[in-house]
Amino acid sequence: MGENERTMNNIKGKGVAERSRANHNYSGEDEDDDNITSFSFPSVKSSPRNASSKYDFVKVRVWLGDNADHYYVLSRFLLSRMLTVTKIPNHVAIKIALELKKLLIDNSLLDVSQSDLEVNLFKLMERRGYGEEYINRYKMMTRFHHQRVPLVILVCGTACVGKSTIATQLAQRLNLPNVLQTDMVYELLRTATDAPLASTPVWERDFSSSEELVTEFCRECRIVRKGLNGDLKKAMKDGKPIIIEGIHLDPSIYLMDDEHKATTSVAEGHQPNPLSVASNSAVQVENNCTSTSESNVVNSQNHLVHGVSADQVNKVSESLESITLATASENKGETVKAAEVNGSTFRKEKPGPKPIIIPIVLKMAEFDHKALLEERITTRTLSGKCVVQDTDKLITNLKTIQNYLCSFESQGLTVVNVAATTFPQTLDWLHGYLLQCIEQGISSESNENSRQPAEK
Repeated sequence: MGENERTMNNIKGKGVAERSRANHNYSGEDEDDDNITSFSFPSVKSSPRNASSKYDFVKVRVWLGDNADHYYVLSRFLLSRMLTVTKIPNHVAIKIALELKKLLIDNSLLDVSQSDLEVNLFKLMERRGYGEEYINRYKMMTRFHHQRVPLVILVCGTACVGKSTIATQLAQRLNLPNVLQTDMVYELLRTATDAPLASTPVWERDFSSSEELVTEFCRECRIVRKGLNGDLKKAMKDGKPIIIEGIHLDPSIYLMDDEHKATTSVAEGHQPNPLSVASNSAVQVENNCTSTSESNVVNSQNHLVHGVSADQVNKVSESLESITLATASENKGETVKAAEVNGSTFRKEKPGPKPIIIPIVLKMAEFDHKALLEERITTRTLSGKCVVQDTDKLITNLKTIQNYLCSFESQGLTVVNVAATTFPQTLDWLHGYLLQCIEQGISSESNENSRQPAEK
């Protein structure tokens, strides 16, 4: 009987050892995956965020400031998300974050400064083949978040070109938490307010001419722009990034550079920089606001409802934007503080960082666009949400709107061709392009800050 008990205990001990080794391999703590005998559990699905490690139960405090007066607890998940922003693949970023925490804990470095943390992190990045280029991106994005620079990314385009997919993927890659859809704002304004908005999308309606379609499209975009005021104000005030995507985005509302400046730069043979055009537009709003009264904007907008020319659309868009964005940036600009004892002089705050506004227009070839549109119509018809429609008429309307959006390319707006066969490459290019725009925005802000003391 005693021998049988010993045999059963040995079997149980082997089972515990096998489960222990399986859990150790599952946590991803071994660097060389080729030498690991892994155990597969096909019935259990887990994400890298939920993959636990014994090192996650030990806290590492990272101290900030010259005097190390405050700290945060190191999170390898947040660190891996920050590494993916630099274009490091997600699975590699998870391994680097785990290696860093393992290194600190094994060496009893439970209290470490931010600079020492980055030194060890950069060494691990270089060891994995992600050297100076990726390290500079990491430093740039750290500076971007530290300065709390407002960032607004506008993903424009017609229906069925992949706006939502690209906006969501970019938000995940850049670690941006806020993605706002204009379709939701449109429906909220239509159902909860008395805004003159139709239940049928503009591109599904009948118009006598393409000019009438564009005029109606611009009118709806201005109404939706008013609905975005709260989110844009918060982004400008708090310095939080936001991605806005949808069909109801008219670039003429957000590109505020004056027409004369754009014409001069094109005539001289200089291609306008899309980032400088957008940044100058956001800074220019305070000057434009002084020369435009709110009552004139309201009267002009009421006149637009009955039908106007494209010039009037642009003028009213500029006037409306100058008022709304000026209100949004008033807390970021110079504000008057309490008066001194004599009551004659005032002290002003330092102006906040200039917002970075990056508008992007997505364009799709007619063949791919028609295929996606037919799939959308079939799905909605089977679900009873719409009746059978003329695909050619819808494609014609969408092409008219697409041509209008792409017409701003001459003003520095970035137009991106989207295709099903090259979608990953397009997404990767957009990721790099946005990082470049953010870097240019931070550099221009730093240069201006360094120039101001010299002028004083």
